[in-house]
Amino acid sequence: MRALVVVDYQNDFVDGSLGSQDAVIIGDAVCDRISDHLASGDDVFFTRDTHGPDYLDSREGRMLPVPHCIHGTHGWEIHGRVGEMSKDPRCRIIDKPTFGCAELMEILNGYDEIELCGVATNICVIANAVIARTANPEARVIVRRDCVASYDRELGEKALEVMASLQVEVL
Repeated sequence: MRALVVVDYQNDFVDGSLGSQDAVIIGDAVCDRISDHLASGDDVFFTRDTHGPDYLDSREGRMLPVPHCIHGTHGWEIHGRVGEMSKDPRCRIIDKPTFGCAELMEILNGYDEIELCGVATNICVIANAVIARTANPEARVIVRRDCVASYDRELGEKALEVMASLQVEVL
């Protein structure tokens, strides 16, 4: 059994308040992975970073004072064609209030292979890769370089190195 987890490919992280050109560039590759997994009958999950209007009063907001992914706003929505693909009834969207998606601990148990893609490599992708590895220690956990992006390339590369050290296959 295989699963794909598309991490936080939302407007604010692609071309919004915390966006980057690298996040825009990976869009087609992410769509290709979604198509491949759906065609194979795999489960496809989308995480969606979700904050309230009080974001700036939260710990994260005090550390990163850039309002983003506020529930119900354009920036909160899944971006472009990836967003359209997330509406497929075979897909599931999971809102999460922080970097890692605690709900994935239960969901990913039992898969033989778990692939992750999305943004940001050095924050939410790595956090959810650790969750995938923890939820299912025997699963093959994969991150493809051409399907992840960070607002900071150097930190993104370092995160891929750390993931590889955690036995995540970086392809």
